[in-house]
Amino acid sequence: MNILDKIIFDKKREVILKKSIIPVSQLEASVLFGKKTISLSQNLRNSNSGIIAEHKRRSPSKAEINYSFTVEEVVKGYESAGACGISVLTDGKYFGGSLDDLLLARASVNIPLLRKEFIVDEYQILEAKAHGADLILLIAAVLTRDEIKSLSEFAKSLGLEVLLEVHNLEELEKSIMPTLDMIGVNNRNLKTFEVSLDFSKELASKIPNDFVKVSESGISSVEAINELKPYGYKGFLIGENFMKTDNAGKAATEFINQL
Repeated sequence: MNILDKIIFDKKREVILKKSIIPVSQLEASVLFGKKTISLSQNLRNSNSGIIAEHKRRSPSKAEINYSFTVEEVVKGYESAGACGISVLTDGKYFGGSLDDLLLARASVNIPLLRKEFIVDEYQILEAKAHGADLILLIAAVLTRDEIKSLSEFAKSLGLEVLLEVHNLEELEKSIMPTLDMIGVNNRNLKTFEVSLDFSKELASKIPNDFVKVSESGISSVEAINELKPYGYKGFLIGENFMKTDNAGKAATEFINQL
């Protein structure tokens, strides 16, 4: 069982437990549930930088990245740096995140928020909406075509945008459908954790232009972004690079200014 299989196994159990405690009606009664969402895909189309900055405390590949910031400090720093949107990791066991992080981010900024999570159930999409997310992530590696279809349709029915993450041509081909807004190519192989920008380059021409192209993971330099832009990428998801510094907002500001 690789790390991704482990995460999904744990996630399915977690969702069953949460459903037994917090009913859907409680999520739908949240103050944020009726809030109008902000479009990340539009922001990326109109941006010169295309940066989606991430709040991330740790990961399976890097045990600890940074626990010294508050969510508010990080996301406000990202917003003032000029990020197009912010990705908030909400997985607890493997990434040290929580839905409270999403809630605090929503209370602090007014730019699009992505719930970065291993989504396997509609219930998690309701949670995302109830905690102030504007879009969700679906990971093609862990979902069937039918699951991607039903989950993305459900997200759209709630006014949420959908970023679909792929890692190879097979995942991309099974996933293309009109209920997606953005297609992200993960430069990190989720099974081996090796990182290469070649993944983004190889898949770029296969992604239809109806979708905003996003490159994720392993982007640590302005050169890398300039290398990917000719391939049609409009969005660049960066987490570790900012979070491992003493001041994530300042690091993001300097990075975006260089761009």
